[in-house]
Amino acid sequence: MADGWEGSYVPGSPSDEGSSHPERTHIEPLYDSFICPLTKQVMRDPVTLENGHTFERAAIEKWFKECKESGRKPVCPLTLKELRSTDLNPSIALRNTIEEWHARNGAAQLDIAGRSLSLGSSENDVLQALRHIENMCQKSRSSKHDVRNAELIPMIVNMLKSSSRRVRCKALETLHVVAEDDADNKAAMAEGDTIRTIVKFLSHEHSQEREEAVSLLYELSESESLCEKIGQVNGAILILVGMTSSKSENILAIEKAEKTLENLEKCEKNVLQMAENGRLQPLLTLLLEGSPETKLTMASYLGELVLSADVKVFVARMVGPSLIDVMRSGSMQAREAALKALNQISSCEPSAMVLIEAGILPPLVKDLLTVGVNQLPMRLKEISATVLANVVSSGCDFESIPIGPNNQTLVSEDIVHNLLHLISNTGPNIECKLLQVLVGLTASPASVLNIVSAIKSSGATISLIQFIEASQRDLRVASIKLLHHLSPHMGQELADALRGTAGQLGSLIKVISENEGIMEEQASAVGLLANLPERDSGLTHRLMEEGVFVLVISKVLRMRQGESRSSRFVTPYLEGLAGILARLTFVLADDPKAVALAQEHNLAALFTDLLQSNGLDKVQTLSAMALENLSQESKRLTKVPDMPETGFCCSIFPCFSRKPVSTGLCQVHRGICSLKESFCLLEGRAVGKLVACLDHTNVKVAEAALAALCTLLDDEVNVEQGVNVLCEAEGIRPIFDVLLENRTEILRQRAIWAAERILRKEDIAFEISGDQKMATALVDAFRHGDYRTRQIAERALKHVDKIPNFSGIFQKMG
Repeated sequence: MADGWEGSYVPGSPSDEGSSHPERTHIEPLYDSFICPLTKQVMRDPVTLENGHTFERAAIEKWFKECKESGRKPVCPLTLKELRSTDLNPSIALRNTIEEWHARNGAAQLDIAGRSLSLGSSENDVLQALRHIENMCQKSRSSKHDVRNAELIPMIVNMLKSSSRRVRCKALETLHVVAEDDADNKAAMAEGDTIRTIVKFLSHEHSQEREEAVSLLYELSESESLCEKIGQVNGAILILVGMTSSKSENILAIEKAEKTLENLEKCEKNVLQMAENGRLQPLLTLLLEGSPETKLTMASYLGELVLSADVKVFVARMVGPSLIDVMRSGSMQAREAALKALNQISSCEPSAMVLIEAGILPPLVKDLLTVGVNQLPMRLKEISATVLANVVSSGCDFESIPIGPNNQTLVSEDIVHNLLHLISNTGPNIECKLLQVLVGLTASPASVLNIVSAIKSSGATISLIQFIEASQRDLRVASIKLLHHLSPHMGQELADALRGTAGQLGSLIKVISENEGIMEEQASAVGLLANLPERDSGLTHRLMEEGVFVLVISKVLRMRQGESRSSRFVTPYLEGLAGILARLTFVLADDPKAVALAQEHNLAALFTDLLQSNGLDKVQTLSAMALENLSQESKRLTKVPDMPETGFCCSIFPCFSRKPVSTGLCQVHRGICSLKESFCLLEGRAVGKLVACLDHTNVKVAEAALAALCTLLDDEVNVEQGVNVLCEAEGIRPIFDVLLENRTEILRQRAIWAAERILRKEDIAFEISGDQKMATALVDAFRHGDYRTRQIAERALKHVDKIPNFSGIFQKMG
């Protein structure tokens, strides 16, 4: 093959750059008459002077211009004799001859190039052939036709398989030149798997190959007929989208990739692919500006896409208003597509807020509540309900957003009544979505009371509770979540309904008993039961009969032992379990079975352990409340010896002596105590743990802990020994600190009550009498407290000699 190139010009070859031998640039012999005397190159537009000498038009025109500019008369550049005229006569015959020579020579060289374009040829031969073809096509548009007619395009494409990176890069570059501004060449190039091969180069590690490939692909994409074919190559659009967002790619390659994608947008199928791969703008533009059919297609596809949260916000801002307009006045098919798209983009809080601002609520509610000939089919009502559920979960203030002609809002009584009516008269799917709407509304403190009022006035409590037994899990979960949200505000109604029916309560217990991890359904179920009135003894007895407390104890123990799997619902689940368990302590005084259950499972020890649930404020509060209730029963459950000696406890267990043990007599309860049997706080180090809670940042925890500690100081126990126990637990100063801090009125009242009893001990009263801050706190309570608080503060002030003992300010009125 190499022999065919002997004596010929190899474009780009260093040895030929600047050659002064034009005859070497051609295969067919070159005639001297073809050469311009000035340029030494083959002429393309030969012209003749009056003296018969021929030159390249551009060259002789330049010569005459230089003569004029230098002030000389025009002369012939060969003879240097002055010319009478500078007229130029076209040498048409010579030009035609040269063109024919070029054609014969070009065909011969293309033939040689074709014989060199083989995977068996040397790298140098192939590169020379490619350079020659490239140069020919750059110099003459007709050469591109010659390349195609010589069937060289498939040969160049075949060079993309070469093992030489240089050959592959040059082949891509040559194809680009051959295809440029030539639709026929582009069509020929797109035959077979050529486009797929070019796309593969977009993923190559070598940057030059990627750059050449994307430039070629851009050139091909200029042909609208090829755009669909490029998009059909698996991964082509994804790779191009990736290139446009790359931070490491060459900026020119990024620009070419961007322009290629812009060309590919001419095909709707490509636009859908781009949207699927994160390039949504073309789809959104067509949705806004396309034909009705195109808009419908784009909206339908948008409803099927999976979008990230930030993209949903972007889409909601751009096309949300347009989709809402379609909901109001579009055809049924268009409304369905719009609803599906809105369902997709409304499922995160920021995008839902955007849609609310765009006015989505009125048409949504209208679609749901309209009945008769104009009503939506049930499948579309289900989508409307889903969108509404998405929007409502945004937590917006729905009391301030009008949705009807009479300034009705989503939480207006008649609207809620209509929603409740729909819930009772539709299928499970739409019932589930409408329950989720109510879940969203009741999650907001601003609107929950409106919903509670509407439910009570409609008498819908029983029908809502019935969904607890639903076989569809989503429907059951939505029902339990709703009842959980309602339970703090209508707990007694829910307790009465659950107590009166076995099925719903049993279903609720079944949900709690599941051992498949801690899910939202279980957390809501235990939260619901925990929020029901704790002093409803009838419900507590039912729960005992159903074995709920034993079940809850086992769940709590497993969680404390670390057996439960991690879940975002662990905290509310444990809070609910603690709340259910705590309600058992409210019926101890009237129910021996409850006492026996608490003793059997060592409930006091369990709550003492839960008291240390750092970071779980509600669990700690409930545990302290439960310990208060249990401690109240200690004086009744303590076993008093038959013949106790006077002062026996005090003589054996004086203040600051060693700590009491369960085998002796309790210094506070004057009998034999234990944490398990009599729930005595002195056992199990419960007192110290309660004292540790007094400075808790959550005042609810501190209030409950102080209330529990106060059971060691009430009139039915040995108050002096109770004070001694607090001394040993280093609890005196924290109680006084609570009084000084004055964080809440409840804390102040309880702290003053405890302080008065502590100050009955003379040595403590003497020490405190010199504490001006304590004196000020007591005086403040004496001046500003209620009647009972002022009485207690007066007694405390007497203990520290701030008020004479003969004071009669609070004489009993007859």
